[in-house]
Formats: sequence, structure tokens, C-alpha cells
Amino acid sequence: MPRYTGISSEAFRHPLDRQAEQALRSVPGFDLVAGKFVEFMYERPQTIYHIGNSIQVSHRQYASIHRIFRECVADLDVQPEPVLFVSQNPIANSYALGKDHPYIVINSGLLDLLSEAEIRAVLAHELGHIKCGHTTLIQMAMWVMSVVSTLSEMTFGLGGIVSSGLIYAFFEWRRKAELSSDRAALLVTDELDTVLSTMMKIAGGSSVYAHELSLPEFIRQSDSYQELDKDNLNQIYKFMLYNGFGAGSMLSHPFPVERVHYIRAWAESEEYRSIKSGNYKRGDTTGAVDVSSPSEPKESEADRLKRQIDELQEQINRLKR
Repeated sequence: MPRYTGISSEAFRHPLDRQAEQALRSVPGFDLVAGKFVEFMYERPQTIYHIGNSIQVSHRQYASIHRIFRECVADLDVQPEPVLFVSQNPIANSYALGKDHPYIVINSGLLDLLSEAEIRAVLAHELGHIKCGHTTLIQMAMWVMSVVSTLSEMTFGLGGIVSSGLIYAFFEWRRKAELSSDRAALLVTDELDTVLSTMMKIAGGSSVYAHELSLPEFIRQSDSYQELDKDNLNQIYKFMLYNGFGAGSMLSHPFPVERVHYIRAWAESEEYRSIKSGNYKRGDTTGAVDVSSPSEPKESEADRLKRQIDELQEQINRLKR
């Protein structure tokens, strides 16, 4: 497998990812959300949850997955090495979160559905999120949606400021960020068909009927999806589906057939060939966004966790009244 020592995330970050992030940061209310996120949301409790409720991968637990994971970490030169958890969940999904203490969660449903090569693609994809610094914005988006949907009027001062426009901007960025991480998966696996077959199985794969799946047919389906754009009305329908009109909820990922289109185009690009040959931008990157507050005194992890629990209990008490 190729190894990209010292590679910067800017070497493979998709331009649509950059553009969507810039648009998000320009939406009124973003700076306030960022400040409130730092004040009320911390990653440590989530890590504690997974330590208590998932299996932490190591050389003694899921040893083969651990080996693949460490190879992917080295290939993308991700530092520090994130923690990997396997969660008991039949839904084929995975995600990466955390900034100071990054971690990846992969559901057991993915392990049962994918081959080892495809699992490598998924792990590289999630490491791509960490490498690009996506995790802070992802957590912010999740937190904003939680505040809006579950706390209603009790939004820590965000009521009326967390506009639908800001929420749309968060989800648009999340979808475009996936395109950068798909590139990370291709760089690590160096096998386009492996990345594409992973997308196909996530779209509607079955371990029992895997022998009846056809990757060429799925690629043709992707091409047909692109052809729909020739009709302007279809473009409107796509926008509506992505943003929850008729589907019930906004989509955090592009449709798999659309991801197939983007990664196939990049696999044929001079940019990809240049990176493979060792000609790529090097250097550490701080990621997509920094919402830290360096001027504020640092708390210990124990004090931080206790304060968050106290704040959560206070909100629960308010909801009961």
C-alpha cells in the first residue's frame, strides 16, 4: 500500500469542501454557535460512552482490524493516532469525532458486510475526516441540530439566531466534506474498484446476495443519475431531497451514486497521479476550523466532565418545570 509521509490534507481536500466551509463561516450566527459550542460541548464524555458501550480495537481485540487501521494511520500520517471502537449496530455506518482526542466508531454491520479491502477503505475515509479537521464542524452540526430539535426554546441564547440558513449551510458542508474523505480512501487503498464497491454495498449491499451484485451496473446507475441534471426540474428535486423536503430529514451524505461520480473523476486526474508519484503538499494542518478559546483558563478533564453533567442536569430540571 502507498504511504504518504508528511502529507497535508490540503493535498487532497476537495475544492467543494473548501467552498462549502467558507460559505458556512459567512452565515450570520456561525461565530456565536462556535463560541457556544466551546462553552457547552466537550468530546470527553462521548469517549467515555464508547469505552463503556463499545469494543475498543487493539492487538488483542479485533486484531486484524487493528492491523489494517494502524496501516491506514501510517499511510495518511495521522497524528496522534485516533482510538478505534466497534459498536454493536446492524446499520452499515461509521463516523469520526473528537479534536484533541479523536476517535472512530465503526458499526458491526459494516464488518459483516464488507471485505477486508473495503473495511480499509472505510477506515481511511474516516481518517480523512480527522486529517482534514472535519470533526469539529461535524460535532458542531450535530450539536446545533440537537439544540434546535430537543431543547426548543432553551437554546443557550441561540433561539432566533440559529436560522434555517445556518442549518442548511452546515449540512451542505457535511455533504461536501465527504468528497475529501473519499479521496483519502482512494489514496490509501490505491484501488478505485474497492472504493466503488464499498459505496455500492453501503447503498444497498447484502452479505447473502453479494454474489449477485454488479459494480459495472452500479457505475451505469451513477451515470444515469448524472444524466438527470439535463432536466432543470430534476435538479430542483435533488435539492429538495437533500434538504429534507419530502424526505423528512436533511441528508448528511451525498447519494452514493453521486460520490461514485466524483471519485471516478478524481481517479483520472493529474492531481491524483501527482500525489501517487510522491509530489504532494506537505506539512501539518490544523483542520477545517478552529473554535478553541485559548484565552480562557483550561480545566482538568474531571472538572470539565463534572461541569457538563451539572449543566445537563440543570437543563433537565428546567424541562421538567
